[in-house]
Amino acid sequence: MITNPFEGDNFHDQCGVFGVFGHDDAAALTALGLHALQHRGQEAAGMVSYDGHHFHSRRGLGHVADNFSSEEAIAQLAGAVVIGHNRYSTAGATVDRNTQPLFADFEFGGFAIGHNGNLTNAVTLRRELVKRGSLFQSTTDTEVIIHLIATSSYKPVIDRFIDALKQVEGAYSLVAMTQDSLIGVRDPLGVRPLVLGELDSAYILASETCALDIIGAGFIRDIEAGEMVVISTEGVLSLHPFPPRQARHCIFEYIYFARPDSVADGRSVYETRKRIGAELARESPVDADMVIPVPDSGVPGAIGYAQQAGVPFELGIIRNHYVGRTFIEPSDQIRHLGVKLKHNANRAHVEGKRVILVDDSIVRGITSVKIVEMMRHAGAREVHMRIASPPTTNPCYYGVDTPERSELMAAKMDVEAMREEIGVDTLAFISMDGLYRAMGEQSRNAENPQHCDACFSGDYPIPLTDQEDGTHAAQLSFLTEVAGKR
Repeated sequence: MITNPFEGDNFHDQCGVFGVFGHDDAAALTALGLHALQHRGQEAAGMVSYDGHHFHSRRGLGHVADNFSSEEAIAQLAGAVVIGHNRYSTAGATVDRNTQPLFADFEFGGFAIGHNGNLTNAVTLRRELVKRGSLFQSTTDTEVIIHLIATSSYKPVIDRFIDALKQVEGAYSLVAMTQDSLIGVRDPLGVRPLVLGELDSAYILASETCALDIIGAGFIRDIEAGEMVVISTEGVLSLHPFPPRQARHCIFEYIYFARPDSVADGRSVYETRKRIGAELARESPVDADMVIPVPDSGVPGAIGYAQQAGVPFELGIIRNHYVGRTFIEPSDQIRHLGVKLKHNANRAHVEGKRVILVDDSIVRGITSVKIVEMMRHAGAREVHMRIASPPTTNPCYYGVDTPERSELMAAKMDVEAMREEIGVDTLAFISMDGLYRAMGEQSRNAENPQHCDACFSGDYPIPLTDQEDGTHAAQLSFLTEVAGKR
């Protein structure tokens, strides 16, 4: 069973997290919240609840609907406190034992945790913990936090948790739970998103505001960079255990990852993407008959481009939303045709026209080549491509599944070479300053950037300890091998 052969030519965010404290329908609300966050992870889903006496856990591979669509599944998760997690793996194989939330019994009681992000010193810490006697049950970086809590010399669980987090590096938004609290944490730079909401006097934590909308919860505020909130019957306690630093929210959340109907750190994702498209039109205009989005992520940018350029917006590519999994083996012929499983040209509108394709990014370039070929075969007279992000020249190590630098098209070619390889008449990317203008900034502050944009700039704001360790590759190979054997 494989997915679309071209699915690997996109960025994939790693996870979505959700938590409820103090609601009789906490499990059902969490299932709905995870549905809204399905775009953030499609490999596995899990939930852990506490009913006042016992913890309950249900986890499984596949989509939320594959695991939590029945009344029986929800009934198994009794309690008014629940955390949930959607997974797309960036650390650890796709197997049952890596599905989150992770749960552990400590001397102080049960503790469950779900993680959105990536720890950049997890392999180094894991190696040290194993030497000290820790026995790992998964290959996820998240389990490192569990073992750091277990080995902490502090007594209160919050102090243990803080002690653990002060030892890790990387990007993370975490939801955790104990017998009497729901905990949310955002890394010191706030790279990954996390919001706080309220419903019927219950508190909600979620990766995005769209997950609050689906259950009718009100938005209270974003969890701040470096903030820990501890939610209990006494209310919401806000802690700031890390030295203050300027936030560096992931800029790619606004370009691709977040759902368009979410509001991230005070910005409407949809409106931001439209502004990116408008800025792109100002920077790189071209005479054409229509603007066509590459569905679905290219739609808001294409609308903004079309409005700014005064060129009609048309659905020249129709997306099949029901591709799912396929039994077809990835032979060369199927790989050649595979893009049509997901996209097909609207020939009646494209034939004989000069078209501008707007997409969010170019990764390996494989899909871009096939999309352009599709437009040519449908009779397009000219094909121009505009990209709503700067050239992606570097991998992300902060919780996004990206290819190695050697596989990134923009890391190997300049724009003209990319244009020739993809087969378009013209190709242009939004500039870095143009992207920041669309974000409401005058330009990118090179001395102190306002966002994490390492995938475009190579400026990594968090240490890459494991990447700099010469044994890192061998260790990851070992973890993958172990995961495959179990």
